[in-house]
Amino acid sequence: MQDQPQPPPPPAPDLFTWEFATNPYPAYAWLREHAPVHRTELPSGVEAWLVTRYADARQALADQRLSKNPAHHDEPAHAKGKTGIPGERKAELMTHLLNIDPPDHTRLRRLVSKAFTPRRVAEFAPRVQELTDQLIDAFLDKPEERGTADLIHEFAFPLPIYAICDLLGVPREDQDDFRDWAGMMIRHGGGPRGGVARSVKKMRGYLAELIHRKRSDPGDDLISGLIRASDHGEHLTENEAAAMAFILLFAGFETTVNLIGNGTYALLTHPEQRERLQRSLAAGDTGLLETGVEELLRFDGPVELATWRFATEPLRIGGQDIAAGDPVLVVLAAADRDPARFPDPDLLDLSRSDNQHLGYGHGIHYCLGAPLARLEGQTALATLLRRLPDLQLAVDPAELRWRGGLIMRGLRTLPVTFTPPAR
Repeated sequence: MQDQPQPPPPPAPDLFTWEFATNPYPAYAWLREHAPVHRTELPSGVEAWLVTRYADARQALADQRLSKNPAHHDEPAHAKGKTGIPGERKAELMTHLLNIDPPDHTRLRRLVSKAFTPRRVAEFAPRVQELTDQLIDAFLDKPEERGTADLIHEFAFPLPIYAICDLLGVPREDQDDFRDWAGMMIRHGGGPRGGVARSVKKMRGYLAELIHRKRSDPGDDLISGLIRASDHGEHLTENEAAAMAFILLFAGFETTVNLIGNGTYALLTHPEQRERLQRSLAAGDTGLLETGVEELLRFDGPVELATWRFATEPLRIGGQDIAAGDPVLVVLAAADRDPARFPDPDLLDLSRSDNQHLGYGHGIHYCLGAPLARLEGQTALATLLRRLPDLQLAVDPAELRWRGGLIMRGLRTLPVTFTPPAR
């Protein structure tokens, strides 16, 4: 008896369309099964390898043959601003943690890691709670459109901006400028890169001025700490200090915007999980909140693809040969839905305990601000559910739009309704 011929695999999905941005997970499932290390042309025209299986992703994130320095790219595209953050090269902001390798990476990370110790983050918790309540108060008390809010623009976006500004030492009177620049970065993230570059240039000018002011009037903040380290022989240049402050703001706010936005959306579209969490919080138990935030990071995390890596020599990933100079993008969103690592990966289970997701990366470039982001995510979600117990989506989920950028995954808006408090 002859073997029956196997049916051909379904056609490869289209990547980086608006439909893909809305729900990339079916396409990633196809790639994991049929082309787990897949070379594709990105919307910018740059060709890169996409790594989609969990085991391969974890290996690639820790492989020091994959450099973060775009000088290792075999194409001149990095000089044209097609990889990395728009405008960072012209603004002399390249020497930050996402663009460098050891030993410089080790030196700079050691300097800034003191700001994100568990003790420092715990000390910051009351300020995060204060900001959270202030933002909710603002949209509860607005005279027009009572009982409605856009949780992205009125809550998830400003919360991490103001928090990271406080941590860096940006004076309160200047923080709205940072909010405007950051808003430009988000609004233009999936479109023309010029808007982002203009915001980067303005932020660079401000940071240079702020560093100069803090040299003569330091405080107990991160920028002052970087200056003190430089003055005590750690050899931190002004460009390095500015680049460090810039990347902490740039990387530290949008990931948390998306954690809060994507997480709230997931809870609103999974009412049984949301009710479990509300009951747990009402009973004074924070255990489900802690595992729940980890599950939300795995299920629909804020960072879809890890930032750029470039092969410094020929190597193999998942059985695929990668040439020296090739760009490699690890797809965190695909790896964290890999059924070989996570049982029922498309199921949202806030009590999932075996959950070593890659939402904040892995290896020496593991997200430095993860403890602060977790604190902000837990505080924001718990406070929303406690203060707005009947929170509901104001539109059909099909009407929501996702931003079309390459690295981050987040909603443009999240309109909600709730019962406003009695006046």
